[in-house]
Amino acid sequence: MTTRDPQPTHLDKRGRARMVNVGAKEVTARRATARGVLRCSPAAYRTLMEGGNPKGNVEQVARVAGIMAGKRTAELIPLCHQLPAASIEVAIDPVAEMPGLQVTATAKVNAPTGVEMEALTAVSVALLTAYDMLKAVDRGMRIESIRLLEKSGGRSGEWRAADR
Repeated sequence: MTTRDPQPTHLDKRGRARMVNVGAKEVTARRATARGVLRCSPAAYRTLMEGGNPKGNVEQVARVAGIMAGKRTAELIPLCHQLPAASIEVAIDPVAEMPGLQVTATAKVNAPTGVEMEALTAVSVALLTAYDMLKAVDRGMRIESIRLLEKSGGRSGEWRAADR
C-alpha cells in the first residue's frame, strides 16, 4: 500500500476548486469495489422476497439503476473526470438477519484516474432505488455503511479497507 502526499489536489494556489489535470498520467487498469446496506422492516423484507411489490422487481431495477448511475458519475460529482466505463457490476444480496439488502458494486476501467467514485455512486443509487421501490411498505428504512472496500491501479497501487 502506498501513502499519498496530503496536499489538496482539487484546489488551486488560491484555494479555488479546480479539476485535476490527469492528461499526463499513465493509463492503467483500475478497479474499485464499494458496498452499502439498506435496513428495512420484516414486512418490507417479505415484500422484497415474495416479489409482490407493485413497482416491480426491486433487485433488478436497483441493479440497473446502479449501473446507469456509475456510468454517469461525472455528471453528478462536480470534479470527477468522465471515464469510459469498461465494466460496472452491481450485486444485490438479501440479508434476512438484518433484514435488508447488501449492495456491492465493482467498477473497472483502463484510464489515467481511478473509479472509486463510480463504484460508490453505483452503490448509492442502487440503495436509493430500492428505498424508493419499498417506501410504500416501510418509510423508516435506513441506508447505511456506504464505503469503499478496495481499489487497485494507478500510482497509489492497491488499497483495502482494514476491517473489510
